[in-house]
Amino acid sequence: MTSLLIYVLVGIAAAVIGLAIGVAIQKSSARSQAKTIIEEAQQESEMIKQKKLLEAREEELQIKAEAEKQANQRLTKIQAAEARIKQRELQLNQQQGDIARRRNENEAIKANLDAQSQVLESQKTELDKLTRTAQDTLEHISGLSADEAKEKLIESLRDEAKTAAASYINDIMDEAKLTANKEAKRIVVQSIQRVATETAIENSVTVFHIDSDEIKGRIIGREGRNIRALEAATGIEIIVDDTPEAIVLSGFDPVRREIARLALHQLVADGRIHPARIEEVVAKVRKQIEEEIVETGKRTAIDLGIHGLHPDLIRLVGKMKYRSSYGQNLLQHSRETANLCAMMASELGLN
Repeated sequence: MTSLLIYVLVGIAAAVIGLAIGVAIQKSSARSQAKTIIEEAQQESEMIKQKKLLEAREEELQIKAEAEKQANQRLTKIQAAEARIKQRELQLNQQQGDIARRRNENEAIKANLDAQSQVLESQKTELDKLTRTAQDTLEHISGLSADEAKEKLIESLRDEAKTAAASYINDIMDEAKLTANKEAKRIVVQSIQRVATETAIENSVTVFHIDSDEIKGRIIGREGRNIRALEAATGIEIIVDDTPEAIVLSGFDPVRREIARLALHQLVADGRIHPARIEEVVAKVRKQIEEEIVETGKRTAIDLGIHGLHPDLIRLVGKMKYRSSYGQNLLQHSRETANLCAMMASELGLN
């Protein structure tokens, strides 16, 4: 009985020890698996972290590149605007220099004329004095009065005086015509200089209104290719600045400005703005304007009753529709002038 109890106790002890060993083995295995899982999780998290870092760096590089591109575009626009401003400053300085030079020339001419006038006055006084002295001497020598001597002198030199007077009159008339021509040119030039500044902007600028400033970017195009194509096709400078809802067309030829305005209107309305489309629309508008110019010239000649005009003259008359003088349309002004001339000719019995 005692030995059996001992065996039972030994068996229970062995079972307990085996169970403890099994539990220890399971704990060790679980720890090993947990460690493996933790290491794998750490590796996966490290890979995710590296991937996110790479994506963040790529996004940062893209944002940086886009910012540099926008900065370069703005810098290009600023440099172009500065170049145009410098060019205008040079033109203004040159015009101011020309005006100052002409003013100095006019002052020098005036001073020279004043000096010549003083010399002539002095010579006239001296001549009057010599004339009186000679008259007194002649009266004393001839024993005749001034009136009697004058009558004899006129009688003896009548024919010679006629010939000399005719020649002298011709010389005076030629000189007067030359002087009048120079004086007329001087007056015209001074008048042009006086009013040129006031009408320069009116005669060289057209403002094209747009609905939104977003259209400006489409007109400029990628790297400015659209606006360069427009300027090359029309020969007009297109100024896109900070003016709200407006684009300035600058050029001294009003026909070209009108072609640029109509072409820009069609391009904005159509929405397709690229170099090939620009050239196509400008060519189409130029043809329409040329046809309208000829038609306007013919209609004006018919309205005024003028026939047999050369085609070039008809075209020039039609082009006056796009020109203005001191705020008045040149074609309308010319029509009014033609009607007034016709009335005056009718009153005088002329053609």
